[in-house]
Amino acid sequence: MKLIVTVGMPGSGKDELVEVARGMGLATLKMGDLVRDETRRRGLPINNANVARIANEEREKHGPGIWAQRAVPKLIETRMLVDGCRSDSEVGIFRHNFGDLYVLGIFSSPERRYDRLMQRGRGDDGANLQEFFDRDRRELKWGIGSAFVLADGMLINEGSLDEFRRAARTKLESILDADD
Repeated sequence: MKLIVTVGMPGSGKDELVEVARGMGLATLKMGDLVRDETRRRGLPINNANVARIANEEREKHGPGIWAQRAVPKLIETRMLVDGCRSDSEVGIFRHNFGDLYVLGIFSSPERRYDRLMQRGRGDDGANLQEFFDRDRRELKWGIGSAFVLADGMLINEGSLDEFRRAARTKLESILDADD
């Protein structure tokens, strides 16, 4: 199995990378969907505060790699992309379970990420600059910086959407070709 795991701050371009991967025929799993599903299961509205609380509660109760542990049984295709790794513990779980793993970091400046999140308007993105920085601090506390430094490769997302999509496709093709 070839597993590609993304790591990047909110608004860096992970959702766009997922769309590119799907367009290439890759199966995908968004780790944030696992958290949002758990939030819904508990009967809570999907917003920044609830999603953050559930994500954090589960990490505190079950350990920092809980979301990766819950993702592993869902990874059944021969080539998959997992979006949204948040810690070095999660990277470790994926490395332990999948020998052929490529961790792909996605970088974008805070200014660009904030603009994208405000345009996207997803319920758990937050509504203002303070919530944006609070979310960044929370994700850094979870260990996303430690996961980021474990990346095997990097995509920079500072240009246009078309430029990023082209770069993403090229990068994914090179990762998958290295497997053949």
